[in-house]
Amino acid sequence: MEKSLVNNDVKNILGLQLPTDPRWVNLAAISLAEILTDHAYCEQKAATTCISLIQKNPEKKILVESLSPIVTEEWGHFRMVLAEIYKRGLILGRQRKDVYVNKLLDFQKKGGSPTERFLDQMLIMALIEARSCERFKRLSEGMEDAYLRKFYRRFMESEAGHYTLFITLAEHYIDKPTVRKRWKQWLEYEKELMKSEAVRGDRIH
Repeated sequence: MEKSLVNNDVKNILGLQLPTDPRWVNLAAISLAEILTDHAYCEQKAATTCISLIQKNPEKKILVESLSPIVTEEWGHFRMVLAEIYKRGLILGRQRKDVYVNKLLDFQKKGGSPTERFLDQMLIMALIEARSCERFKRLSEGMEDAYLRKFYRRFMESEAGHYTLFITLAEHYIDKPTVRKRWKQWLEYEKELMKSEAVRGDRIH
């Protein structure tokens, strides 16, 4: 029953087709220094990606206005995670290659129209935020440390809002049926990607 509820929650709220393997939380707890470091860099990359989207689309006023505060929020999250790292007597480790994100980038349409490229950029961000939200939900419910459960619940709630924002922006600038059709393709691709990836506890993705 519990597994069914988790699957329905992931699909209905986030659209993700495959939930994270439950073993991931236990592995993450064992690799706390690594997971915090990776989390910090995820927040940093989210901020810089939003800056890049603003730079590439300055004529899109609603996008600029919507993503500007996200830059501040994501950088604030980076600082929060960094503070947690130092509070625990740890150090910020080296940034690692993000295999998950790189494989998502492989699915982008190559040589498409500017509209198609923009759509894929927005949906990649939506997918990353959705998977991050799902992972933070896992941590907020599965960690033995009560403080860390509360710590990650805050991130879970934030990422859920970001995921919907990128889809809303895509639908604002592109017709909804086109966005939804491509989003379904992205979800199917991500499901197969998750199936093929080994369960690792030292990464958020």
